[in-house]
Amino acid sequence: MTDYCDLKCRHCTPSGHGCSSMKPYEQIREELIRCYRMGSRFVDFEGGEPTLWRDGSKSLNDLYRLAKEIGFFSCTLTTNGQRPFGDTLADSVWVSVDGYEKYHDMIRGGGTFQRLDRNIRISGHKAVSISMAVNRLNRPSLADTVRYARDNPAVRSIALNLHTPFPGTESLAMDWEERSGVLDELISLKKEGYPIMNTLSGLKVMKQKGFPKDCWIANYILADGKELPQCPGKPAGVCDDCGFCMSGEMYSVLRLKPDTLMAGLKLRLGS
Repeated sequence: MTDYCDLKCRHCTPSGHGCSSMKPYEQIREELIRCYRMGSRFVDFEGGEPTLWRDGSKSLNDLYRLAKEIGFFSCTLTTNGQRPFGDTLADSVWVSVDGYEKYHDMIRGGGTFQRLDRNIRISGHKAVSISMAVNRLNRPSLADTVRYARDNPAVRSIALNLHTPFPGTESLAMDWEERSGVLDELISLKKEGYPIMNTLSGLKVMKQKGFPKDCWIANYILADGKELPQCPGKPAGVCDDCGFCMSGEMYSVLRLKPDTLMAGLKLRLGS
């Protein structure tokens, strides 16, 4: 929707906060209609920081109303949590958390964890989850962040990813042995009952270097209007080192893994 952002995180590429593109409402409307006609039924609004989006008198909630009018089943908001989001009409909210307390602040800036924690707790939204991308800096905070998701009554679940080494961010990437250790730890925590959104099938797939990516299952439309038939990681040449755990989930869905199918239904339809 926009590449405007109120933070400059250490893992983000310059294109993630270029502060040059605020997509017009009519363009978004055309894109949503086109995606719906292609078969899309779920839409995720991202940035930059999507809560900054404006077009005249129109704000983010106007886009959620529009998407529902077009026929989308559910809409999500992915936010850095630095601004209150309690009034959002999104069906679900994802707050990006890059570690517990000091680890998050080390990546996103001083005071950012305290602000997102406050905004999560006061939001009153029924479906707030957090997401963490594990990298070399916040790796020691993994277990504490998962526990934070469990112990915060305003958080429903946590989704985990691994840092994907897009150009300019390679220094944050873990080697394959350390990545595998993170995945093993998440599998153990998942079995212990922690509210980890990732499925066991999806996590196990992520341990396989070079597994086939089924990212064509989603449409990707960037802030500048460019449309991609697959994840932006493919043109960047990082698929073999992909850390987007959704790729493991999509792989598992298309191979009819029961736990992944059920998790997808729960996530998207609230069943």
